Amino acid sequence: MTARILIINGPNLNLLGKREPEIYGSDTLKSIITDCKQHALSLNLDIEHFQSNDEGELITKIQNAHTFQAIIINPAAYTHYSVAIRDALASLNIPKVEVHLSNVHKREAFRHQSMTAGACDAQLCGFGKKGYFLAITYLYELLSE
Repeated sequence: MTARILIINGPNLNLLGKREPEIYGSDTLKSIITDCKQHALSLNLDIEHFQSNDEGELITKIQNAHTFQAIIINPAAYTHYSVAIRDALASLNIPKVEVHLSNVHKREAFRHQSMTAGACDAQLCGFGKKGYFLAITYLYELLSE
């Protein structure tokens, strides 16, 4: 059986490649997800991707993620204040990794606090798109144990 991983991206990540490339890089979300799918395929993993700017849609997707073996989430701005997304993540008994393209700890003080990381097994930040690949590899190793 091929393990299935859900990658969830939050608000404004649909603007990657256009929005603040000096912080987030020049890759589009579509190209990042394409690269993630290729990396996952090399590990015999299946990736499904979901992006929304709407908190409620993100929560519903998380609540319905019981058919996946793991989640990678970049909650974007919701990271810093969404107790609702944190609670939805905590309700799932599968591995979860929080990913951020930029090093949030080198940015504005309000970005240093993550409401959602405590409901995840790990957090990666500051690796750019490679953070997603590291999360996929980590989950592959975890699920293979």
